[in-house]
Parts: sequence; C-alpha cells; structure tokens
Amino acid sequence: MNQTPGSTVPETDSPVTSPDSSLAAPETTFTPVVITGMSGAGLSTAARVLEDLGWFVTHNLPPQMILPLVEMCAREDSPVDKVAVVCDVRSREFRGGLRETITELGEKNLAPTVLFLDARDDELIRRFDNVRRTHPLQGSQTLQVGIERERQMLSDLKEEADVVIDTSELSVHDLRRAIESSFRTIAKRVQHVTIESFGFKHGSPRDADFIIDARFLPNPFWVPELRPFRGVDKPVSDYVLSQKGAGEFLDNFIAMLDDMLPGYRHEGKNFITVGIGCTGGHHRSVAVSEELARRLGERSDLDVSVVHRDINRN
Repeated sequence: MNQTPGSTVPETDSPVTSPDSSLAAPETTFTPVVITGMSGAGLSTAARVLEDLGWFVTHNLPPQMILPLVEMCAREDSPVDKVAVVCDVRSREFRGGLRETITELGEKNLAPTVLFLDARDDELIRRFDNVRRTHPLQGSQTLQVGIERERQMLSDLKEEADVVIDTSELSVHDLRRAIESSFRTIAKRVQHVTIESFGFKHGSPRDADFIIDARFLPNPFWVPELRPFRGVDKPVSDYVLSQKGAGEFLDNFIAMLDDMLPGYRHEGKNFITVGIGCTGGHHRSVAVSEELARRLGERSDLDVSVVHRDINRN
C-alpha cells in the first residue's frame, strides 16, 4: 500500500444560475453529496470515484452557488439524479460558509451527505513534499502551520460530517473501495454499516465509530498449518469462530448495535463504521468482520459492506 490518494484540484466550474421552484418532491431518493476535508487527503480522488459511479461532480464552487446547483439538479425534469460538489479550503475566499449552505439545503429538504477526507499531519506533509506544492494556508510560514490552520477551520465540519474517511494508510485503490462501499447504494435510504478489519500494529482507524478488539481469541498465526491463510479462508474462519466466546461476542455486539441504531437514525447518522482489530489484521479480525457482515447483511434495514484494511500487509 505505497500509493496515496491524489491531492491535485481541478479547475473551478462555471457559475450556475438559480432555477425556478419546480423541484423534486421531498420524498425523492435524490441526495446531493458534499466532498470536503483536508488539502492533500484525496478530494480529487474521491471526485473521480463518484464520477465513475455516475455522479455529476463539480469542483470548488463558492458555497453560495451550491444551493442553486442542487436545486436545479433536484428538478423533476433534470437529466441529473446524482450530484456531488467538491469544496476545499479555497472556498473561504468567498462570502458565506459551507456549513451555512449545508444548513440551508437541509431547510429545503435537500440535506446533503457530507463526505470528509482526513489524514495525519505527517502523511499530509509527505504528500505535499512529494508533489512539491505549498499549502493554500501556509503563506510565508511552514507547511505544518498551514495544515494546523486548515484543521482548526474544518474541525466543526468534520464533527458534523456523515462519512469521515482517514486516508493516511489507504492507497488510491483502498480509498476507491471505501467510497464505493458507502455511496454505491446511497439511494436505498437505509443505514450504512461498514465493517473494517485492521491490525493494531499498523494503528487503529481514526474514522471508526467503534473499535472492537478481537485479540481475546486464540491467534491462528501460532497454528503452523493456518498461518499462511487469512480470515477469509474457511480453515481460519472455522478455527476463529469455533473458539469459546466468539459466538457470544457476536451476539452481544449485534444486540448492542440494535439498541444504538434507532438513536443514530434519530440524530441523522446514517453511516456507521465498526473497526475490528487483531494483532496484524490477517486472521481474527478478518474472520470476525466477515461473520458480522454476513449476519448484519441478512437484514433489510441495513446496507452492509466489509473492508479488510491490512489483510495484505506484512
């Protein structure tokens, strides 16, 4: 996983004039998406992924121009049924903020799904150094200062985002899979649960709503005949799930999640990420994640996807 998400930003699109009030009914499956986050965290990559999934994507519109664009796309006679807007830190040059625009869209029954991309400071610095670019907020100071300024400016927006993806450890292909798992079925209007296995030795995912430690189960790594396999393979899966406490853990976690989902839904949180970790992210966490995804995937009220972050890492 040596590749990193792209950080270049396409040209600003042409202004969009405000349409009339012939909008789609509030019960439509039309849902706009706002892509934002830290410079260098992969905004342009996210835009390309949604374009490949059939979204009409615009780049760096001033915040006050997002509303008329979304209204135009929401019209019943619009040829566009999926629209996404990339809005990075450069939008600060214009009057009106992105948070205010998001609130206004909600008041018009056009509340967007907000995708926020983040990464660790050290990884952002490495990416900027690789492409020899300056941060848009650093001015005459250091790159670190620019990153800190941007992080402070975007802290509230990140807190309120529907989907937060930390791209620090993701290749371009990993980021594509993460976005596809969240947005391919967005029109279903159900809660989306992403199950992400990982290895603690590579760091916990910073974008998970839950972190579950599967290291209480015996490690197949110490069974010579199982070591070459992974948690997606039946010999390892059978071994892990047959251990004392594995079935009870899954039953208890699903019961806890069932208690929490209505509250999340009431608060407007429709994207939930569950991180399940073991030592290396190869065996226990993968097997448990697959079984949890299988059980939750049988339900009609959830859209479930599984991601194995570290399955191929040493």
